[in-house]
Amino acid sequence: GPNGAGKSTTMNIITGYLGATEGKVLINGIDIAEEPLKGKKEIGYLPEIPPLYEDMTVEEYLNFICDLKGIRKKTEKESSINEVTEAVKISDMKKRLIKNLSKGYKQRVGLAQALIGNPPLLILDEPTVGLDPNQIIEIRSLIKSLGEKHTIILSSHILSEVNAVCDYVLIIDKGTLVAEDTPE
Repeated sequence: GPNGAGKSTTMNIITGYLGATEGKVLINGIDIAEEPLKGKKEIGYLPEIPPLYEDMTVEEYLNFICDLKGIRKKTEKESSINEVTEAVKISDMKKRLIKNLSKGYKQRVGLAQALIGNPPLLILDEPTVGLDPNQIIEIRSLIKSLGEKHTIILSSHILSEVNAVCDYVLIIDKGTLVAEDTPE
């Protein structure tokens, strides 16, 4: 990445939103720079600030995300939305306006959109920032359970979070990998 690249720049390069100045990003063997659409289908991304449309209901928003991800059939959409809302435990919130949800539930809606299309790789950027202690415990538990079916790249400055949810840690400083090992 660019010299002095910060965390969000690194995330933007991995997800294909920014081009790398050197090196390559391969997602399941797909070069994200050469085949961005194919590569992005492999990724579910939850930015630090979830990209939510607050005037939509949860269901309307997830329908919209299905459209963006090329899921067009009504039955496919319905099963996909049911699957992700169950996975993140917001099935009972589908008819609610996003703006009326707590920060913890908004974060779950953000996770649900990342899960649409069942991507093998989930990239979560500071997923518990601004949540209360109970919400943090819930989201961390959810991330651990999602880790059973998906590879998860979690970006965090909170070492206790890294310790609580990660099997392997990479430390990047100014765009350069400086350490990698198990949390221990």
